[in-house]
Amino acid sequence: MKKFILIPDSFKGTMSSTEVCSIMESAILAHYPSAHVVSLPVADGGEGSVDSFLTAMGGEKVTVEVTGPYFDRMDGFYGIVDNDTAIIEMAACAGLPLVGDDKRPDQTTTYGVGELMLHAAQRGCKRIIVGLGGSSTNDGGTGAAAAVGVRFLDAEGNSFVPTGGTLSNIASIDMAGRNPLLDGIEIVTMCDIDNPLYGEHGAAHVFGPQKGADEDMVRFLDSQLQSLGSAISRDLSKEVSQLPGAGAAGGMGAGMVAFFDAKLEMGIEVVLDTVGFDKMLEGTDMVFSGEGKIDFQSLRGKVVIGIARRTKRHNVPLVAVVGDIGDSIEAAYNEGVSAIFSINRIARDFKHVKERAPQDMALTMDNLMRFVKRLGL
Repeated sequence: MKKFILIPDSFKGTMSSTEVCSIMESAILAHYPSAHVVSLPVADGGEGSVDSFLTAMGGEKVTVEVTGPYFDRMDGFYGIVDNDTAIIEMAACAGLPLVGDDKRPDQTTTYGVGELMLHAAQRGCKRIIVGLGGSSTNDGGTGAAAAVGVRFLDAEGNSFVPTGGTLSNIASIDMAGRNPLLDGIEIVTMCDIDNPLYGEHGAAHVFGPQKGADEDMVRFLDSQLQSLGSAISRDLSKEVSQLPGAGAAGGMGAGMVAFFDAKLEMGIEVVLDTVGFDKMLEGTDMVFSGEGKIDFQSLRGKVVIGIARRTKRHNVPLVAVVGDIGDSIEAAYNEGVSAIFSINRIARDFKHVKERAPQDMALTMDNLMRFVKRLGL
């Protein structure tokens, strides 16, 4: 019996990774009806990460009332897999879609993320994976820290919950009250960017505009993050500002390291380790992966390349089925990608073909499986 593993990323704006898996599986089974097909939809830490892990591994989805982006109460959620590993996507309570057109990154909070983490610890989870991505926030993770007992004091000694616009008001940071339930829990942060906390390539300058910041606010938010970096260095003796990934999700990467002693890891590596991908590769004939566009940025270790590095070690062929192919991607073959195919059958711009994406994916996979079968795999 043939075995295929499907592990694509989403095709942003067209198909979720779960939809891609379903289309790929239908094409495979049309030509190999008895094949064993393993579907592992991938999310990089943003919206959909919890569902992706639960689809791949099974488990429980936990709903809990938490604090939303503007300190309103809302229903958030997280997943539990392997009985004691919590999967949290910060987008569930601090995500950009939750604020709609009311984008004010100087006022939004990650407080709810800390509440989700604390709830998972209370449930007995020994490992917490936090996915960074799709946030509406720029508070450097101070909200999440406040939710678990870290105190931020102003010049008058008053405790407050900082937001992106009040980080410079932090006169001191007191970690003494951090909830001891988090002690001894392994906290891993899924982070697929390497931006520093502040500066030209930092959180505010790179990601602030999509959260609603104009040029003046971008400069203001950047100065606030500089103040946070200085406060962390002064009071916690941790230098996090220039850490690769510190600027992820409005500085949440820096906050996860500073306040939670978390490890920042590439999202795909966390996914592959958590689902036991290397073990799954045993007896596998072919792996299909994919993403909306493969280009030189993909070579930095995102989904397709991260998977290819694993399949190469096990000598399993990997085929990437993508929406579009950029220039200068030849190095992908050295990383372990066997072949790359685009589903763009009519060679037109994205806006003209996005509605066709599911159909074109099905046709491309059918073509590929006809070829694979003809080769006698």
